[in-house]
Amino acid sequence: MDEMKINVFSIVGQKDCTLPEDGDKVYQTIKKALVENKKTIINFKNVEKLTTAFLNNAIGKLYGEFEEAKLKDSLSVENLSESGKVRLKRVVTNAKNYFSNPDKMKESIKEILGEDDGE
Repeated sequence: MDEMKINVFSIVGQKDCTLPEDGDKVYQTIKKALVENKKTIINFKNVEKLTTAFLNNAIGKLYGEFEEAKLKDSLSVENLSESGKVRLKRVVTNAKNYFSNPDKMKESIKEILGEDDGE
């Protein structure tokens, strides 16, 4: 399996990875590598600020496109801070829960937020 290293800092162009739109750019690069069956290393070197909103779009969305086993075998991260690892773990757990049963998750969110869609 070929290997591809994705430098998050180079894609985003700054040390703050906070915007969902920037996460989308990283997601597109990761997705392309996975479709090409490449072992993908996501490098967070020089990234100083990282939000779950960014990680949801960059990595969480992958769980809606690919099998968990493929992601586990094909993806790895490096140069991620301890707080970044905590955020990433939370994002992955939430993504797996969401994509395993999106309707149930949407209902739970509505219930928590007290939203009623009139049904």
